Amino acid sequence: MNKCLPLLPLLVVAFFCLGTAVTSAEEPAKKDSKAAHSKSLLETIVEGGWVMFPIGIMSILTVYLSTDGVRNTSIKKTSPPAYEAEVKRLFQQGDYVGAYTFCRDNKSPLTNVLRVGISLLGDGKTMVEEGMISEMHKESASMGTQINYLSVIGVVTPMIGLLGTVTGMIKAFSTLGSSGIGDPASLSGAIGEVLVATASGLVIAIPAFGMFYFLRSRSTTALHHIQDIINVLFRKMPYATLEGVHISGEEIYANIPNWMVIATDDVSNLEEIPASKEE
Repeated sequence: MNKCLPLLPLLVVAFFCLGTAVTSAEEPAKKDSKAAHSKSLLETIVEGGWVMFPIGIMSILTVYLSTDGVRNTSIKKTSPPAYEAEVKRLFQQGDYVGAYTFCRDNKSPLTNVLRVGISLLGDGKTMVEEGMISEMHKESASMGTQINYLSVIGVVTPMIGLLGTVTGMIKAFSTLGSSGIGDPASLSGAIGEVLVATASGLVIAIPAFGMFYFLRSRSTTALHHIQDIINVLFRKMPYATLEGVHISGEEIYANIPNWMVIATDDVSNLEEIPASKEE
């Protein structure tokens, strides 16, 4: 047994060399087979059939919505640091008219919410909070509209791929029924359409769903940042001092009911008639 031990390293080296030689001999054959059966990307897309057109449109929309969503949900876009600094400066000076004018002239989700809150300062704390909450919902809906389209793409695209799978299977069975297995080229083309359509739908749907959840979380973070800024600005707001003040300068349409105005005019006329009789 001990005499055989020195031979073990030689056997290991021999098996390693043999394996390397076999692998080297198989590599040219594999390369030849890959060269014979390799297809370009364009050929693969064409093989997918007509469903590749709507899937291609969905892919373009996914890229556009993802890029636009990342830009619109960034804190620099929703709450520009320069806007935040300027509004804080105006609030510290008590220049609420200037703050309203600045927010009106510089549009962003932050300034849109602040503009509504500042315009309602004369109506009390409750009206200010309700107005800003309503505007926050509008900004959230505006940011979420395009994000939700990514969810729609994530649901619809696999269905389109599945439709291509069904049509490809119909072609495959039709070819198999008419010519049997005697025409493998037609049969493989139909099967290729099945596989390419399904894979293409999933390739678009998976990133679309991923971007949908990523952007939804990103928009929530941006809105929370706006809420933090608002809490800082409106803390210790002197609502009692500002009661009845109309800061926005916008036209007010609410007025005294017309029947009360008519009743007041009638009373004044009645008071004038006896006076004329006494004369």
